[in-house]
Amino acid sequence: MTSTAAETNQAIAYRLSNNLSRLLREFSRDFERRIWQGIASRGYTDIRPSHSAVLANLGMGAVRVTELAERAQVTQQAMGKMLKELERMGYVKRDIDDGDKRAKEIRLTERGVALAADSLEVVEQVRGYYAFKIGAPQLDELEASLRDAVRKLQLDYLPEAWAEPVLEGPWPGSRKS
Repeated sequence: MTSTAAETNQAIAYRLSNNLSRLLREFSRDFERRIWQGIASRGYTDIRPSHSAVLANLGMGAVRVTELAERAQVTQQAMGKMLKELERMGYVKRDIDDGDKRAKEIRLTERGVALAADSLEVVEQVRGYYAFKIGAPQLDELEASLRDAVRKLQLDYLPEAWAEPVLEGPWPGSRKS
């Protein structure tokens, strides 16, 4: 049976818009949108999604601009611009690196640590929403499958020091013994 041009075009459009890449992107966009709404509702109205390139790669210790840019896969100039904004807003501070006086170390300020703690709470709330909507076992399985795929593809999305999760800390939701 031959198909019409319209049927062929519809089949192509369906395959282009209903594939793994698109599904992952839509899921990610929705998840991130809910996180940003939650962060804004907690009073962080100056934080924008573009700042996540810094915040998601900074960690809780000091790090250099070059390392941050590499982790975020952006230029040093772009990272520098985002850091200036976040520094002006009081979330990060830049200090001279004790080991290399030419380099700057970036650290979270008290306000930055509070943002990180609130962000973790918001992420847990969003994750709870997803668990309710699609089922906790399905969400856990999806996350485990994606983590396994990232590991097998050797995507190195985390710095080596972050490879093993630390379950203790001063933030809400941490598992202290």
